[in-house]
Amino acid sequence: MDMLKTGAEHLESLRDGRVVFVGGERVMDVTTHPAFRHGAQSIAAIYDMKAAPENRDFMTYEENGGRYSGYFLRARSKADLEFRSRVHRAIAAQTYGMFGRSPDHVASFVTGMSLAPEVFGKYADNLMAHYEHMRKNDIYATYAIIPPQAGRNPEPYKKLNIPVPTLRVVREEDDGLVISGQKMLATGAAYTNEIWIGNITPLAPDQAEQSITCSMPCNAPGLELWSRKPLARDVKAEFENPLAYRYDESDCMLLCNEVKVPWEKVFVHNDAALASQIYVKTPSHTYGNHQSNVRFHSKLQLILGLAGKITKASGADQVPAVRETLGKLAAWEGMLDAAIHGQIQSAEEWPTEGFMCFNRRFQYAALNWCTENHSIIIDQLRELCGGSVFQMPADISVMGDAHMRSQFEKYWTTPQTEAVERMKLYKLAWDLTGSEFAGRHQQYEKFYAGASFVVRNYNYMHTDWKSLEGVAEHLMSSYGIPAEYL
Repeated sequence: MDMLKTGAEHLESLRDGRVVFVGGERVMDVTTHPAFRHGAQSIAAIYDMKAAPENRDFMTYEENGGRYSGYFLRARSKADLEFRSRVHRAIAAQTYGMFGRSPDHVASFVTGMSLAPEVFGKYADNLMAHYEHMRKNDIYATYAIIPPQAGRNPEPYKKLNIPVPTLRVVREEDDGLVISGQKMLATGAAYTNEIWIGNITPLAPDQAEQSITCSMPCNAPGLELWSRKPLARDVKAEFENPLAYRYDESDCMLLCNEVKVPWEKVFVHNDAALASQIYVKTPSHTYGNHQSNVRFHSKLQLILGLAGKITKASGADQVPAVRETLGKLAAWEGMLDAAIHGQIQSAEEWPTEGFMCFNRRFQYAALNWCTENHSIIIDQLRELCGGSVFQMPADISVMGDAHMRSQFEKYWTTPQTEAVERMKLYKLAWDLTGSEFAGRHQQYEKFYAGASFVVRNYNYMHTDWKSLEGVAEHLMSSYGIPAEYL
């Protein structure tokens, strides 16, 4: 049985009565609203690509008579990991790496958890049932797994006798839990079917009521999504902001007002330690962040290709210093690609015999590199652009006036590039380096995996320090106090 959704089916699933606010406006249909419709179409295109007959064997797999999206595959060999990685590459390429929370991201987190359900204790069956639910219904999910920044220290709230905003269980009932409060940051929630609520950052022992880990549909009664400023809403034409027009994936604060969570959708409850451990005691975090590595690589390929075209458009590609910069960017792209392949070639048989996981150390090393270097990479592209992005007319409407068109085509054409193509190139470059869309991505790439010290701690955790220290010890054991001093 085919378990794959089409793009049209996914768009229809978004017309579910969810509550999305843009400022004081209630968005009634994200598939038609100017702020979200093009992003919704981008997600629909991913579903259509997966469902296309020519991609059947490339992006989906068959198991026990059902055919599922490839990112739900539980890897049992390196070949399975290669398959998963190819699926991620195809999806990332579809959006040029601009959708961090594409349908394969949280699905990979849950799939990784399903390799070690025993970690969830008495809720193990719930986790496995949820995994089956997601893959059988081709569910697109996002997550909100960080407390709001202002609510991480409850003491100031207690002194002022005002509610702590962080999401928590407010009571238990026979048929489930009731939760209220805020979580951040539900990236992509405007386009998803469900939201995974959890805690990626460790909780203190006295924060057990915040440890709730569960899933809920985006139209759950009492659930509200408060969007940041949409970046596509004010774009006049795709030509002007080609990335913001299509690939603003949205970010939403999640607000729960007495939301009922059925017991079967609860995965962690009243266990502050376990709430964050489920991501690293299972392959969840590694499965999900391999996708992040692949997605960043797709973005880096776009940046590198654009850098090449920018320099050729002005003839600067013949300057030795410019070629050196391009060579450096090319080396970085090759290094990241190699690190991604290395995660497969040095795969681990983990968490149990019979399952394979991407190499955790290589994955976290790549993750750290991506989060630390995106700003540097964008700054390199900005330098290659120079002042060229400011030479262009305000918008392409100059082509609508005969006199202005002739002037534009006469004076903005260079020996390398005709005027309209040159303007198109620099508009794209600005959407990567200087627009609000670019600014959002600058912030996102720094913090999508957590603060830098968090990412480095993952690297610390997964390094074989005993082996590395053994190298130094081996050298030290080869010499001693000089004989004349004995």
